[in-house]
Amino acid sequence: MRDYGIRAGFALMAVLAVCVGSFGQAGDAPKPGVLTREQAAAILPPSVFYRGQSATIQARNSGGVKLPDGKLVLAAVVDTGGYSTSVQQTYQAYLLTEVALMIGGKTLAPGAYGFGFVAGDKLVVMDVGANEVLTSATVKDTTLMRPNPLHFAADESVPGQYRLYMGRSYVAFATK
Repeated sequence: MRDYGIRAGFALMAVLAVCVGSFGQAGDAPKPGVLTREQAAAILPPSVFYRGQSATIQARNSGGVKLPDGKLVLAAVVDTGGYSTSVQQTYQAYLLTEVALMIGGKTLAPGAYGFGFVAGDKLVVMDVGANEVLTSATVKDTTLMRPNPLHFAADESVPGQYRLYMGRSYVAFATK
């Protein structure tokens, strides 16, 4: 009986050690600033709703920004294979924002959106019903050595401003 008590005690200590270790990892939450694709993918849902369908996200092509107050701006390229060609032309990625954003002098309210970088160097943002809610000019960054399909970067020229890239094209945004 005494042997059983010792084993149970060791088992309890092992469980507690794992739990304490897990709590330590939870404290390793991302710091404010640009998130890595791994950090963003861990937060984003595996699939998103847009225009009456669900589409899986491409976690490898995701990113985001954690703001000083802990709120998030996240985006990911989506697999749009089940959508019509006309929807695929503008719906390339998904944007989730917990704060209002200023993009091209226009305000985008917190929410979930589909977006795409389209012909004519333009960003088009649509609500989940595929209704256009914002358009803005994009800029080509010819200095990027190896552009990713989607990523975020801090705008070094303007404190508190970030860039959302699709390939070499980007749009600058700030929180409102």
